This record gives sequence, C-alpha cells and structure tokens, in this order.
Amino acid sequence: MRNRKTDQTQDSPTITTKSGRYFLTDRIRNEVNFRTTNQTAGLRPPPVQKPAAPDSIIISLPDRKTWFIPPCDLQTALANRESHRRFTTDSLSLDELAFLLWATQGVREVLHEAAVLRTVPSAGCRHPFETYLAVLRVEGLANGIYRYLPLDHSLVFERMIEGLAAHLTAATRGQSFTGQSAVMFIWTAIPERTEWRYAEASYKVIALDAGHVCQNLYLACEAINAGTCAIAAYEQTLVDDLLGVDGEEEFSIYMAPVGKVLKQK
Repeated sequence: MRNRKTDQTQDSPTITTKSGRYFLTDRIRNEVNFRTTNQTAGLRPPPVQKPAAPDSIIISLPDRKTWFIPPCDLQTALANRESHRRFTTDSLSLDELAFLLWATQGVREVLHEAAVLRTVPSAGCRHPFETYLAVLRVEGLANGIYRYLPLDHSLVFERMIEGLAAHLTAATRGQSFTGQSAVMFIWTAIPERTEWRYAEASYKVIALDAGHVCQNLYLACEAINAGTCAIAAYEQTLVDDLLGVDGEEEFSIYMAPVGKVLKQK
C-alpha cells in the first residue's frame, strides 16, 4: 500500500493526511491570540495594491461606461459554466479583457485604507491577491506579462518573455492548452494582507478567497463566448520566476487560461 506521506526532498516538510486535513478545519482559530495581531497593535495595513515602478508603462482599460459587453443572463451562465481546454485562435478584445479583470478583482468602492469593496468577497475585506496576465492574443497589447491595477483599472507592463507560450506549457506541468490560450490569468497571494488581521488563521481563508475569484472568471467568460479552466497543478518556482515574484512574500497560487471557444448549439 502506498505511503500516505507526500514525496519529500531532504529540505521539504512532512505532510500527512492528518495535518493536511487540519488545514481545512477552523481549529487553528482557537489557537490564535487575536489581541496580538498587527491590526490590534495599531500597525497600518499593507497596501491594498502592489505599487508600480515610477517608470512603468501603464495602459488604461475601458470601463463599464465605455466597453461593449453583451448582456448575459446569470441563470444561463451558471447552467453553461464548464471547464474548457480547447481554444480557437481568435484574440480577445481589450474591452473583453477589461471586463474579465473587473469581474474578478474590480473595485466597487474604497471605504478607507484597510477596506476596499470589490466584485468578489474576501475574508475581512483583505483581498490578498494580485492579478498577473500572460498575454498571447489580446488586441492592442504586445505579448508579455502584465499586472492589473484594480484601484486604477489599468494594466502595468511587467516584462516581455521570449517563447511565452512554451513557458506557460512548461510551468503548468506540460498542459499544452495553457500555451494555446489568448491570455493566462495568474493570481499571486500576498499573505501579509490577510495576516495583518487574522495571523495564522489566514491561510484557509486565502485559499477560499481564490475560489471566489476564479468562479467569477468562469461566469464572466460566458458573456463573451470564451472559456477557462482553473489550474492548481503547476511548477511553483517556474511560475514565480515567470512573474518575477520572490516566492515567499508573494507567490503564485492559482491560474486560469482564457480563450475563445466554439460553443455547442
């Protein structure tokens, strides 16, 4: 019988079924002293948006007043939602990309520095994610890595990657359809944002929050004749290196390739 412990290297921790399931429970909340969190100590919260470098290239996005996105009935979107692994060679328009970004991390209202209401829920209104895009076929955008600035509803160009499609396939453990997408959504987590309020109780809710974000992407794709497929199996170091994040204070946590699809009639 196969050992329940995960395969390990010399430096990796031992993960057992018991400890893994413990992560899914809320018992850790009983062990956290919430009187000693950074919030209780009166420390300022981490920024709700990772700043762009002063010399960055910023691309303004169409907003709800200017984009053209056809109406989509919610009941129909829910009924038709499925994972898609085959994409056409069609590009997304900038309107469509802006809509998908707004649907997954768009800002509805800024209450104060510690609370920004968005289109998705987040534990304690902490919103620990940054949205990166690996752009392959989006009208008006060069191929490369971008990051969404939700407070500004803009993109910041991060870097150009030669052979980006091949890098995406390699980073997703050989899942070739990821390199055939029009754009790959890659979400990173900055745990400090949630830890400021919840300390060690943060990690379960960060994982839950990621699910909220990706489900909105699935539903929003239905409005633009596109599809996606949530991916949690990827090479951590390859993806983090692709984005240029340190893998400790910020690291990739979830991915979803998006592309146009041939819908069944």
